[in-house]
Amino acid sequence: MESLQVQVQEESILIEKVCQIYEKLSKLETLKPSKDVDNLFTQLVHACIPHSSINIANLPANIQEIRSKLIRLCGEAEGLLEAHFSTILGSFKNPLHHLNIFPYYSNYLKLGRLEYDILNQHYSTTSETPKRVAFVGSGPLPFTSIVLASYHLKDTTFHNYDIDSTANSMASRLVSADHDLSKRMVFHTADIMDVTDELKDYDVIFLAALVGMNMDEKNKVIQHLAKYMAPGALLMLRSAHGARAFLYPVVDPNVLHGFNVLSITTYFNTNTMRVSLAYCYVSS
Repeated sequence: MESLQVQVQEESILIEKVCQIYEKLSKLETLKPSKDVDNLFTQLVHACIPHSSINIANLPANIQEIRSKLIRLCGEAEGLLEAHFSTILGSFKNPLHHLNIFPYYSNYLKLGRLEYDILNQHYSTTSETPKRVAFVGSGPLPFTSIVLASYHLKDTTFHNYDIDSTANSMASRLVSADHDLSKRMVFHTADIMDVTDELKDYDVIFLAALVGMNMDEKNKVIQHLAKYMAPGALLMLRSAHGARAFLYPVVDPNVLHGFNVLSITTYFNTNTMRVSLAYCYVSS
């Protein structure tokens, strides 16, 4: 009984803290990187990182609404942060030699290794490694594709999809000076919901955490992928659980149709908002 009371109290404190930070963020004129923006998001991440048994689905409607708005703010801020550093990196003669200036680059190296290990465990075709991989929602700083292509899948072609042509131009600039990656990194400006038969060409598709900002939007994208992906192809998703669900949309594997769950891996990452569960599905 006492432990339950402590849990309720801790959840109440967490919700109050998150709501306070949301109120401050929502009043800012811009979410571009700055001392105020960085400080508030650091507070938010630190509040949501510790283990919590909070069930987001049980939150009252007003808190659910704040959470939904907060996730969109997180998405906007993350996009602006990536654009900021992509611009800086793009000013170098060979941007790939300077990736470590991004403060969370080491986390992408760890996440890339984790996701490669998941693929390596479950990828089962006559080919030793996937030949064609797509990343949906690659943005101006496509670290996942770069890390996987550079260190783990060195013979694989990566097709990066983003709805923003400016983001794709910035991302393309990062690899244009590299003789190898410039040939294996392809960028497509498109709404993934408009991409159909081409999806059958990919052995693996990654879906970024912030493609589909709520469960309904996310499910529509996933069902679209299920309709057009090749049977046996792999879909890798990133999600969140516990208090981290204030930062990113949650993917419930129980409501996904057309895929069989192969792996659910928890990736604890204390230095960035990208704290996620990696789900691996196979197209049916």
